[in-house]
Amino acid sequence: MATSTTFTDIFKSSFIEKTASFSLTDSLIGLISAFLLGVVIYVVYKKTFNGVIYSHTFNISLMIMTMATALVIMGISQNVLLSLGMVGALSIVRFRTPIKDPMDLVYLFWSVIVGILCGAGFILLGIFGTILISLVIIVFANKIVVENPYLLVVKFANGDAADAIEQLLGNSTKKYALKSKSHILEYETEVTYEIRVKENDSKIVSDISQVQGVSSAVMLSYDGNFTA
Repeated sequence: MATSTTFTDIFKSSFIEKTASFSLTDSLIGLISAFLLGVVIYVVYKKTFNGVIYSHTFNISLMIMTMATALVIMGISQNVLLSLGMVGALSIVRFRTPIKDPMDLVYLFWSVIVGILCGAGFILLGIFGTILISLVIIVFANKIVVENPYLLVVKFANGDAADAIEQLLGNSTKKYALKSKSHILEYETEVTYEIRVKENDSKIVSDISQVQGVSSAVMLSYDGNFTA
């Protein structure tokens, strides 16, 4: 005997059943938890940023990534086939934004992990891990002082300027080392020193600029990115 198939019968075993198993309360708790922990990551990144240029959009993306990851985990947690498909889809995504500071990569990984924990229901573990990581970053970023080196680039006319420059560096810096030396023209030389300053950073450049024969002196700070 022939049977008729209605529109409801087509989606009865897939669409309606998955909708019935959806828990709005659990999803709201997971998303709100991901948002609050994302705010903590946002604040920690803003307070401990020591790079060249602070990116507000990158910081907001950390918070959104936490919520988006939690949302994805909630969607695939009840379906193995969907989870395998999601892994395959994400594997072809290529993020072409360059990460200059290794700490930015740490924050991205931190946001994804917190989102996974909140989406999977391990909210207490996410809270505990976020608090612990925040304390570690705050202590090491603000309390422990790291002495970054400076690069000093000097151009001078050939003659006795090189000896005068090195004598001045020996008296004004904790430590210095010659990194490169090149002859730009027959009468001009460019040298690059790596130096560890004592107290007054700018005074060294001013003193070297006053050495007879020096045409220019530039000091660069290096902390993962060059800063003039």
